[in-house]
Order: sequence, then C-alpha cells, then structure tokens
Amino acid sequence: MEKNSRTKYVGFAVLFIATAFVAGIYVGDVNRPEIDKVIGISNKETEVATSADFSPFWKVWNTLNQKSLTISSVSDQDKVYGAISGLVGSLNDPYSEFFPPAEATSFEDQIAGNFDGIGMEVGSKDGVLTVIAPLKDTPAYKAGIQSGDKILKIDNTVTTNLNIDDAINLMRRPKGTTVTLTILRNGEQQPRVITITRDTINIPTLDTNLRKDGIFVITLYSFDANSAELFRGAMQQFVNSGSNKLIFDLRGNPGGYLDAAVDMASWFLPADKTVVTEDYGGRQPSDVIKSKGYNIFAGKNLKFVILIDGGSASASEIFSGAMKDNGVAKLVGAQSFGKGSVQEVINVTPDTILKVTVARWLTPDGTSISEKGLTPDYPVAITQNDILNKVDPQMDKAVQLLNN
Repeated sequence: MEKNSRTKYVGFAVLFIATAFVAGIYVGDVNRPEIDKVIGISNKETEVATSADFSPFWKVWNTLNQKSLTISSVSDQDKVYGAISGLVGSLNDPYSEFFPPAEATSFEDQIAGNFDGIGMEVGSKDGVLTVIAPLKDTPAYKAGIQSGDKILKIDNTVTTNLNIDDAINLMRRPKGTTVTLTILRNGEQQPRVITITRDTINIPTLDTNLRKDGIFVITLYSFDANSAELFRGAMQQFVNSGSNKLIFDLRGNPGGYLDAAVDMASWFLPADKTVVTEDYGGRQPSDVIKSKGYNIFAGKNLKFVILIDGGSASASEIFSGAMKDNGVAKLVGAQSFGKGSVQEVINVTPDTILKVTVARWLTPDGTSISEKGLTPDYPVAITQNDILNKVDPQMDKAVQLLNN
C-alpha cells in the first residue's frame, strides 16, 4: 500500500505530450521517415516546445514494426504507454509513475483503501525498497515485519530497480494467497524469508487512552480521510478528561493526506503560524501552508510530547515538524523515515493516471524532510530485547518528561 501525501485530480498532463502527441499522429506508419526534431508541437489541450532529437525514437519504432517477432501482439497504443512509462522512469524518482488503464484502476482502488494485500507502507530508502511501517493488526504486522526492513525479493522477483508501485502490485493479490518476502533487517547480516498470507486490509485509524497517571495518549495509525474528524473527537475527550498532559503516538504511522495533518496541527497553532512549506525547486513560488487557527490551547499549560520512529513518514513528519518548530511539543523516539516529497495524481486520459513528484516538504524552520527526516529532541532506541520483553523505553521517556 502506498499513499500520497497529497492527491490532486487535474487535467491533461503536459510532461510527456511530445511523445504521445507525435506518436498519436503517426502510429502504424512503418515507412514514415524519422523526424529529426520536434519543436513547437501544440494542440487544443497542451503545448510543448523542445529541441530534443526524436529520430532515435522513430527509428526504434519503425525497426520494431519491421523486425520484432512479437510486435503483432502489442498494439500501437500499448507502445505509446510503454514510451510514456520510460519517459517517467528517466526521472529516477521512485515515487513518479505512469499507470496504463488496468494499473490505473488498481491504483485508484489502492488510494481509496479498498484492496487485499498484506498491509504495510513501503518507500525508497537510499535506493532500496524499504518498509516504512506495517499497519496495526494486518498480516504484515502479525508476521513480524518491522519498520526499516529492506525488501530484497518479492517471491522470486529481485527488487533492485523495481519501482515502488510495481512492488506494491506484486504484494497486492487476492485474499488467501501468499507472498514470500526476503528481507534484510537492520543490524543483521543474513536475510530473513517471511511468508505472509494476504487478507482484506482495513486500515486502523485512532485509539485513545487516559492513563492512571493522568496522561492522555492518542495513537494515530494513518492520516486518512476520516482522521481529522476522529482527532476532533479525541481532542474533546482530552479536554473533558481535565488533563493537560498529552502524548501523540505517531510511531509506525506512514502518513496520508496533507489536509488531515494541517487540520490537526491547527488545534495547537494560531492562524499566522506555518504548518509546512511546499518547495517547488524554483520552478514556481513556494506554497506556505498556514494553520487554520483553532488554537484551543492558547494560554493554557499544555504539556505535549510526540512519539516518532523510522516508520513515521509523510504527514506524520509534517505534523511533528510543525509542532517542534513552533515550540508546541517535544519529539521523543528515533529518526523519522524522511518521506518529504509531494506527489500529484493527474488524470492523463479518462483511463490513465500519472503520479509525479512536484515539490518537497519543508518544516516551518526550513528543514527538508526528504533529506534525512526529523531528529527527535530526545533520541531513544528500542532494542530487540525491549520488544521481546514487551517494554517501551520511548513511551517511558515521554511519560517521564510530562510528569517532570
């Protein structure tokens, strides 16, 4: 499962129309001469200008039509889709991908949360397919998959050079089937082989707990479409409890929707405070996203700690960074994942989709989440012995800070 931090549905993409438009004019013409250059092509939907030499593309197109043994089984439209996929792949961005019709339908099901699979978020870490976090009570969680596990093989498919969405599609199959993952865990020398039985994934969202010592704990598992409303209810419970000590547990939370993170941050910030900045790399002005200004704890003695770890990504990092940089909360735990890129989901045609990275997230102080994630104010590691003994030194540290 892979969620985008931000999802937009807009019009026709302009990123690859040079290939798509020209091919659309000349598909099937085996004998047409190569075009040396394509400059200033335009139609009613978009425009493109390039000095790129297109003759190699057309030479390969014609050669395949003339010589390929299997060309009769591939339609011209599928060749265009393949060319577009190659164009997007040239970006060397694991989060950008083009989806032809069948894959587009699967992707739409995925971001809607309607799918069978094993229930974990994956991303690219130093060029390696890596588990961001298994979702609570899913097959991956029950099988012992951990944040930071490097996925070397999915069944018999080596993941080197496999893009993220292709990897997700290999893991997403019907309920009751199995998938075998070969993983390398941090601190271990030999890979592990784990076989997991797929199931229908129902993503958990939020739990609350008022501890006996008066500390109120909110555990959020994902920033989905319902998270902001559920958080509102949790905030009401916190206020009604009479406590001023709050722990927000975002460990293993792989993120989700930007709007949910902004809405939640707004409970703690006045309207003039920055939640996050979208940096477009100089292609257009940065978009500074401000709090909605609920700020219900203004003037109150709120004591607030956020728990993060290597499974905290995307919207989790946006919320945590906003709280840290604005002096609202302290971060306890381990370095976050570092999923700080903004993806747009664009309808290219009625049945194809482009997912493309358009910007990077910056915390209010200008820290790039993508570069290394967030560093906690109080780093606390959890060891394998802690897990085996069912102790939680990160939670213990948060409790200590609040009680002191």
